[in-house]
Amino acid sequence: MNRRNFLKTAGIGFASLVLPVLPGCRRKFRRKPNIIFVLADDLGWAELGCYGNKFNQTPNLDNLAGQGIRFTNAYAAAPVCSPYRAALMTGQYPARIGMTNYLQPNDPAYLSTDYVTIAEMLKSAGYATGIIGKWHLTGYSSHGVTEVPPAMHGFDETIVSENDNIAGGTYFYPYAFNTSITKRLPGKEYLTDRQNLEAVEFIERHKAGPFLLYLSHYAVHTRLNGKGELVTKYENKPGAGKGARAPRNNPHLAAQLESVDQGVGMIMKKLDELHLADNTILIFTSDNGGQSGSRRSVTTNHPLRAGKSTLYEGGIRVPLVIRWPGVVKSAGLCNTPTSNIDFYPTFLDAAVIEPDPRRHLDGVSILPLLKNPGAALKRDTLYWHYPLKKLHFLGGRSAGAVRAGNWKLIEFFDTGTVELYNLAEDVGEKDNLAEKMPGRAAKLQKLLAAWRNDVGADVPPPVKTRKQAKTGTQLQ
Repeated sequence: MNRRNFLKTAGIGFASLVLPVLPGCRRKFRRKPNIIFVLADDLGWAELGCYGNKFNQTPNLDNLAGQGIRFTNAYAAAPVCSPYRAALMTGQYPARIGMTNYLQPNDPAYLSTDYVTIAEMLKSAGYATGIIGKWHLTGYSSHGVTEVPPAMHGFDETIVSENDNIAGGTYFYPYAFNTSITKRLPGKEYLTDRQNLEAVEFIERHKAGPFLLYLSHYAVHTRLNGKGELVTKYENKPGAGKGARAPRNNPHLAAQLESVDQGVGMIMKKLDELHLADNTILIFTSDNGGQSGSRRSVTTNHPLRAGKSTLYEGGIRVPLVIRWPGVVKSAGLCNTPTSNIDFYPTFLDAAVIEPDPRRHLDGVSILPLLKNPGAALKRDTLYWHYPLKKLHFLGGRSAGAVRAGNWKLIEFFDTGTVELYNLAEDVGEKDNLAEKMPGRAAKLQKLLAAWRNDVGADVPPPVKTRKQAKTGTQLQ
């Protein structure tokens, strides 16, 4: 793993900063805003009611979108979880960090403490910081490697989080990913319910503020396993798929998503009770697209193509809803492309904290978009780097991608071929224009190569496709 040496900020004077009136903001805040970041795992772009889904029921998230702003072109910096989370913590592209794939439990790689995370920056400014749930930025000591938990990256509280392999899903107590967690809820304790409870208690504990709460759900990662009564509810709906592996209208996915949605409702209610809503940035998003396009498909991501592990839109475009009363107007809609690398500078901007000049940030603040969805960012190009030594079991291929304006190019490292799409006219990426527009494709490919050189990312040797591996076909 490439660990670049960045000095940690001393944080001197941060705690004494006073939040001024933000430009264009009518409401005066007497203190820094609280930040609640709710992250779903493997939740596709089209799963929420406010994004057009007619099967899943997400009333609280739909209400959140009605009170805030919904993004239609929000992206994950990677099509799998660990690099997304590294990008979230650092504000840098996964390729620059050197973490481009998910970590195995015995992986010696981890997010180096040389990086100054957003939690550390906010903590230095007087924030209480907490993570509830999934971390997945380290291997585990139980598997014989160095373990670097959230506490080493600026989190004061780490609650209901893993210290062992998280693959496969463990949604009912006892939790195999951390057997030291004690049961708190009556009956058959459900993991998402437990995380929701811990979230509202964290808010209560730190109501004097300011605080950063990172509520990182394990749902809706497979193996899907919803609460029985909710699964039955969705199984009885017209058009319901059958079983936990239904590729469309999956009752278990819908049930798990409803549990996540209930937690968002609990948070909104608690913020209202404590009169904190007006001074809290509440964000909901996902770490990558839904699991689709393989024998293990549990959703379609329609109208987007493919899903998790691919650089097609279904793998990297994610739902994003943000509420901040007094700054974000209700029922807003933003079509400007954003990435999760942007949260780090956005949080600093909102809290009026100067970034450490010794560190590079790839993201840009999207605060202008929160105040005006039609505003323009200084950036119009996004990049992805997803090198694989072998094909992902969900079908993902070793590739890189660039989106410049409405044009997107995917370069496949396993074959050396490229695909070009006009997302304004072809969001489903059905019409590959690379042969029809070779000049534009070449220009974007050159742009992508220059970016790889800038971040220090190498193109790996070709990887055989399953068919080539089986038949022995030579790569061209």
